[in-house]
Amino acid sequence: MRRRTLLQAAPAMLAAPRLVSAQSSARTLRFVPQGNLANIDPVWTTTVIARNHGLMVYDTLFGLGRDFRPKPQMAAGHEVSEDGLTHRITLRPDLRFHDGEKVTARDCIASIARWSKRDVLGQRLNLLLEEMRATADDRFEIILKKPWPGLAWALGKPSANICAIMPERVAKTDPFQQITDYTGSGPFRFRAEQWVPGSLAAYERSSAYVPRDEPADFLAGGKQVHFDRVEWRIMPDPATAAAALQNNEIDWWETPLADLLPLLRRNRDIAVEVVNTAGALGVLRFNHLHPPFDKPEIRRALLPALDQTSFMQAALGEDAALWQVPAGAFTPGTPLANEAGLEALTAPRDLEAAKRALRAAGYDGRKVVLLVPTDFPTLNGLSEVAADLLRKIGFNVDAQTMDWGTLVQRRAKRESPEQGGWSLFCTTWEGLDVSVPGSHQPLRGNGTEGWFGWSTSPRREALREAWFSAPDQAAEKKIAEDLQKLAWEEVPFIPLGLLRPPMAYRRSLTNIVTGGPALFWNVRRG
Repeated sequence: MRRRTLLQAAPAMLAAPRLVSAQSSARTLRFVPQGNLANIDPVWTTTVIARNHGLMVYDTLFGLGRDFRPKPQMAAGHEVSEDGLTHRITLRPDLRFHDGEKVTARDCIASIARWSKRDVLGQRLNLLLEEMRATADDRFEIILKKPWPGLAWALGKPSANICAIMPERVAKTDPFQQITDYTGSGPFRFRAEQWVPGSLAAYERSSAYVPRDEPADFLAGGKQVHFDRVEWRIMPDPATAAAALQNNEIDWWETPLADLLPLLRRNRDIAVEVVNTAGALGVLRFNHLHPPFDKPEIRRALLPALDQTSFMQAALGEDAALWQVPAGAFTPGTPLANEAGLEALTAPRDLEAAKRALRAAGYDGRKVVLLVPTDFPTLNGLSEVAADLLRKIGFNVDAQTMDWGTLVQRRAKRESPEQGGWSLFCTTWEGLDVSVPGSHQPLRGNGTEGWFGWSTSPRREALREAWFSAPDQAAEKKIAEDLQKLAWEEVPFIPLGLLRPPMAYRRSLTNIVTGGPALFWNVRRG
């Protein structure tokens, strides 16, 4: 549904009869996520919705506090040898999986090993790893070839692939295959038998989970659960979700459509606020394996005409408080954000210059396949602007629409666009992920080992490696500037702006954890 059509239809739809549903218990939290939960392996995929699911079902060895520093979570203690090569981790004594089995060092080692094959920082651990070994049922060591002070941060970060602690039997699943056993270690148990993709995902408070005996601190501390059940209700139509929130048929809507925010704000029982203050960077990602975007000259042709403001307005509306431009390769407002070469996106926009650049690059008119999600309003808005821009420049665009779950499956295909593959798509990356080179997957140049799009660049990889050894922030800043300059030359992706979308929830909910994604511990009703 287009934005104007939705605006015209919204009042009538909000006045429509209430959704047909069973009376919800006060002990059930009803949540509308940003899209369909199509796959639920937080190691296999980098999707935000799978990550959010993973944070409910699995715990992590470390968790980031509000200061974004790692703190022991499943770990009871963490010691590092004087030479920085050996990390000794002791587990808390009360850790159990949802099936009642005790969490052991073997489970942790297997979980880290699987995660290290897929995650951008896990791959660095794989590169540096000498050995992981259990020294007791509740203790293990990670022995490195060279020191890495950021290991605990990597094991506890909430972004992209989380280092979810699974039973050893599950963690032995090929990391490039999705798991089928959903036994977790976190505060909620996933009710797989009630899962209806495209409709409902249900979670129950895990009786086997024992929180830390300390206050909650973002992703660290005591994860106290005050609801017996959490239901994720998939509602692709924004007007239906808005009506359900107003009629008290749901409690919390993760990504309300920008056009409906004024209507929601007028309801005294509804709060609208930015919960994830780090935001998300909009990204236009190319497939580097196949023509035409295997040529950097063709990727660069988009830069003179691309208007970040148009993308942000399509995604979140006219309210500039909900987004930020210009945005370079790194999250605006973070220490490594810089203006190196930013004139590539801030200079006056010139459509004719883009057309000339495309012709000079030798584009042969072949079809480019743009993947467009229909059930994710923010990404749908970004994609519509991308399609319009590509056509204006002179590309032969085939915009193929699909639900987000199908897009996630499709973007993993390495075949050519003519054989069912793709050319480009729009997505967002968590601000925390893309604030530093180490975890910035769109900037990586590790080819087929990297993120979808499979960009190859030894120069970017060398700069990323140099960042890990940078002696101070001044050195880090210089590396970030060099990386951003190189990004305008090689164009592994194009940043579209920083999104800070608000969430909407019933004011009967209190103690919502802010600073990151929707989290379901600490929050209570009343």
